[in-house]
Amino acid sequence: MANEDPSNPLQVRTGRGVASNLAGRFVPQASTRESDGWEIEPEPLERLLTEAIEEKARSIIATNNSPDLPFSQSINPYRGCEHGCVYCYARPAHAYVDLSPGLDFESRLFFKANAAGLLEQALRKPSYRCSPIALGSNTDPYQPLEKQKRITRQLLEVMQRFQQPVTIVTKGQLVLRDLPLLAEMAQDNLCHVAISVTTLDRELKRKLEPRTAGPTARLRTLEALSAAGIPTAVMAAPMIPALNDSELEAILQAAVDAGASQAAYILLRLPHEVAPLFRQWLQVHYPQRAAHVMSIVQQSRGGRDYQSDFSQRQTGTGVFAQLLQQRFRVAIKRLGLNRRRLTLDCNRFQPPAAPGDQGDLFSL
Repeated sequence: MANEDPSNPLQVRTGRGVASNLAGRFVPQASTRESDGWEIEPEPLERLLTEAIEEKARSIIATNNSPDLPFSQSINPYRGCEHGCVYCYARPAHAYVDLSPGLDFESRLFFKANAAGLLEQALRKPSYRCSPIALGSNTDPYQPLEKQKRITRQLLEVMQRFQQPVTIVTKGQLVLRDLPLLAEMAQDNLCHVAISVTTLDRELKRKLEPRTAGPTARLRTLEALSAAGIPTAVMAAPMIPALNDSELEAILQAAVDAGASQAAYILLRLPHEVAPLFRQWLQVHYPQRAAHVMSIVQQSRGGRDYQSDFSQRQTGTGVFAQLLQQRFRVAIKRLGLNRRRLTLDCNRFQPPAAPGDQGDLFSL
């Protein structure tokens, strides 16, 4: 459904982030719900099950030259994400496969079963030039589906064999499953991990990010990674005006206490279908605050819901955005964060001998 009538209330399914299956921007026709004046109390919605769909990818490393991104290549093992974060800027990608960026994005997931094989092929190409590969730049590499499919684990095993450096951003405790492997890579300066912490309020987390680990669990994960010698960072993201932005300093302090040495933040981004989905979410959970939140968002985005300019898409513009940026700078200076830049070692990269290589003859 593309729009909802105010007299026909939106409902949120248990364990899901958004309130509708909003049509993607490429759909030629979309339906709307209209009130006929005979509304009755809505019945509880059925639980929406997750469907995992195998995707045969043709390539696995995505490259970019965006000036505001700290990496030039990335891998996304999954399309869609069961975490259900209502604000996720990756949601619009589902429109390219004729699915909704709404409920479809968090319930109809694609996994790239051949990802590890494609990565090995890419790393063996004579033309390949080593630079860190980012995992988690779009959807979470440790979302619940990873426990069963293990695509991220397989990719990490390939990277370790090739001594390919990797950065990871996740909200998932499942990263601790791979702690021994990541610790070994960290000893050779081949990995660092960032944990995304949006809020320390468990109730707000439940509404914003229904299938993610709670804030306490994420901080424990950060602590365990740091204790294992893995360089860690906190992503205070997204900062949402009049909703969680007041927590910025507390999140950074909690991350420092857990051992993080780096930090970053991102102002709420609402590209394409994410804007109407987020507006629906506000009407469901914070109707009295919705207009105020969106007013500040638009003040920080040139009068619109979103601007994609490289120079400001991460931090925004205007008074609120400038104040948030200044608060962040003061906090990281006080807490001793970002004192040095983390640079991974690309000089160790070395493709291992492949079966059938001439060198194998001498190992018989």
